[in-house]
Amino acid sequence: MDALQNLRAYLSVAETGSFSAAARRSGLATSVLTKRVDQLEHAVKTRLFVRTTRTVMLTEAGRRWIERVRSLVADFDDTMRQVSDAGHDLEGPIRVKAPTTLTVLYLADILARFQALHPKLSMDIVLADRAVNPADEGFDVAIAAFGAAFSDVVDIPLCPLRPMLCASPDYVARRGAPAHPRDLIAHDTLNFAPTGSVWSFNGPQGPTTVEIDPRISANDGQVLLRAALAGNGIALLSEYLTAPKLAAGELVPVLDSYQPPERWVKMLIPEARMQVARIRALSQFVEDAFSPSPPWARNF
Repeated sequence: MDALQNLRAYLSVAETGSFSAAARRSGLATSVLTKRVDQLEHAVKTRLFVRTTRTVMLTEAGRRWIERVRSLVADFDDTMRQVSDAGHDLEGPIRVKAPTTLTVLYLADILARFQALHPKLSMDIVLADRAVNPADEGFDVAIAAFGAAFSDVVDIPLCPLRPMLCASPDYVARRGAPAHPRDLIAHDTLNFAPTGSVWSFNGPQGPTTVEIDPRISANDGQVLLRAALAGNGIALLSEYLTAPKLAAGELVPVLDSYQPPERWVKMLIPEARMQVARIRALSQFVEDAFSPSPPWARNF
């Protein structure tokens, strides 16, 4: 158990930023906590912290290691809870990575309802619009619409996601509508930066691509939606953003004969975390929330 206690000491110091704060949180003397970190550094033959009289900072090795240690300690705690059979209530932490706009509009409510059903759970929700390997970065669940797949990680599809090319009626009246994707080069375009500036389409003569020079590039879909509504250009946006605006006539579809490739919203869960009851429960809850159709498709 000494090794586990030393790992907990390392995590506590890393999370609080000082030995004294970590000691208060752990209910231990500062000298005891310091000794445990010293023992850990001696065992791994690596400095984990840079210490001065005023500050304590993780070394690069300490930063690289922290998510692995979090997962290791969480796995141990999960195992102990299962063996003790302390009851049927789900408890413990869940760390989730999720896309920004989709979470603000829909996933936040789903996750909030899940936690309301299981008040002993704590959740750390990180919003990021990039592909993430949850096993490497210490997440129990990563929700994404990127196509990346990873070894030892389970992919659970939630729903197809159709990107849609659209603009405001005012923009189309002023600038006209493109007839072919190559015409987009002469138009103002609004681009979602994380997916790049090469737009792909499936058209009557097969697949085609065009590299755009965007008037606006942003890493949040709602910024691009507002720009499109203001008549600032043609945007390629996910249907959960465009559906209500198209129904209201505030946006109109562009290049109907050329459809961007469909993507999938999915959950990625490390295989080892699939054995944890609270992770399985969250996975099933999110799947149910997207069945038989995703939340944004139910009113249109």
